[in-house]
Amino acid sequence: MPANKKYLTKSPLQRWLKITAGFFGGYAVVISLSLFFASFVERQYVLVTGTVLGYVLWAVLLLLAFLAKSGWKIWLIYLSLAVLFALPYLLTA
Repeated sequence: MPANKKYLTKSPLQRWLKITAGFFGGYAVVISLSLFFASFVERQYVLVTGTVLGYVLWAVLLLLAFLAKSGWKIWLIYLSLAVLFALPYLLTA
């Protein structure tokens, strides 16, 4: 059974933006979240937790990128989250 056309992305640019946002933007959010936790908790605990939880969170963020209506919007959200999570670590370093 073919996919319903109303759920498919119309523009190849939007499709490319969603794929890259899910892959790279999701990875940036996961890494910055690990940095956020590293600024408050001992680093060896963050390493173990970040390794296990990071894969699951990255997969969820990858899937959420495809649910967004606009690739630009999801890129903006992911980059904003990455900067927000990385700020406490960068300010204390």
